[in-house]
Amino acid sequence: MKKVPYTVEEEALVTYMESNPKSVSNVQERMQTIKEAVTHKVTSKKQVNFRINENDLDKLKTKALVEGIPYQTLLNSIVHKFLNGTLVYKT
Repeated sequence: MKKVPYTVEEEALVTYMESNPKSVSNVQERMQTIKEAVTHKVTSKKQVNFRINENDLDKLKTKALVEGIPYQTLLNSIVHKFLNGTLVYKT
């Protein structure tokens, strides 16, 4: 799995937590709760609707077909990579 860089706020939180460790009585239970919350946040999806140029949609569907994935999955991947700064442009 590729490591996604932290935002400024996330980096500050990690730094704080690593420099100020606190003892917790029910560590395993707390860790499980945190893992479940993170998993839910990362895997939850929200439906959106928007208009797209018909030619662009046809091209998207063609590329998805070549890749062997649904076009919605390809579109989701493009948006995710763009927002995380990992979208690579080819010339």
